[in-house]
Amino acid sequence: MTFFLLILVLAGCGGTEGSGKEGEVFIAAQWNVQALFDGHETGREYSDFLEASGWTAEKYHARITALSQAILRMADDPSPALIGFTEIESAAVLEDLARGELSKHGYLWTAFASVPGAPLGLGFLSRFPLSDIRAHSITVGKETAPRPILEVRVEPGGKPLVFLLGHWKSKLGGDAATAPQRRASARVVHRRLAELNGSGTPLIVMGDLNENHDEFYRHLGGLFCALLPDAPEAALLAGPGMPPDFLVISGEKPPRAAYFPEGVHALYSPWGQEKTGGSYYFRDRWETIDHFLLSESLFDGAGWEFADSSVLNDAPFIGPDGSPNRYNPRSGRGLSDHLPLLLELRDFGDG
Repeated sequence: MTFFLLILVLAGCGGTEGSGKEGEVFIAAQWNVQALFDGHETGREYSDFLEASGWTAEKYHARITALSQAILRMADDPSPALIGFTEIESAAVLEDLARGELSKHGYLWTAFASVPGAPLGLGFLSRFPLSDIRAHSITVGKETAPRPILEVRVEPGGKPLVFLLGHWKSKLGGDAATAPQRRASARVVHRRLAELNGSGTPLIVMGDLNENHDEFYRHLGGLFCALLPDAPEAALLAGPGMPPDFLVISGEKPPRAAYFPEGVHALYSPWGQEKTGGSYYFRDRWETIDHFLLSESLFDGAGWEFADSSVLNDAPFIGPDGSPNRYNPRSGRGLSDHLPLLLELRDFGDG
């Protein structure tokens, strides 16, 4: 049995609790911040973030400041109500973010999860209280995924939203060889989607899932991906097995899984709809591996509803060449090799 570290901390910063009065618009953000290590060596850091390589506490605090300033430029007032980060070292990093440049913006709640001994984890900053916090383990046979899925619940305006933050297995080692671990992550998400479907509680999947929204087509339909389109050829490849170890992503509102067996739920992807381009640039090609995926409850005309989603592809998030403003630990310049995503929800009352 694998145990995961889950920490909830009350950040010691100023500001007031978010209220339903400003809940007509709820903005969430997600960002892979590229190996955000602190200034204390534990022996698990990447080589570029060791004292012997020139990494210092001063560089770390300068990076926290730069990232915080960038976060405040993500959206017009108010700043994002909830931010999901991947590739952060510890809960203490979230506290440092909350207590620095962001301290006047009410990020009073944080949650963090990681696999014991792993160099990096993932976590949330929130201006609303976080509840029902869970870390879901991911295993394939005897192999454990490098990161769990972190689940939180917020209730802006008294209306619940559930967020699942993930950083799925990378493709290092080969797409086909690593796909089973990503599908194992998808299986956990689909289980929670099925559990919440009856309650009508909206579910938002977010994070670096290490698969493009069109991954199936990039492989010409020959790879059993964790993210599958609602298409007959994808359904044929997946087969009738249950429970599903994949997610069906759809461009329809509400999302549908018309070609899959009953009980397979779909999620809406803004990629190819509201969002174009990409969030990660690899081998001279844009990738859409960072995601917001939305359940059908966000399209039913009542309560919180999907309004828009965007990729932040302007300064300071991009460099002079138009690609992500990658952080360089040697020089201390840059932000991240991923672009952040924004999600806008609007409260349409009781329909």
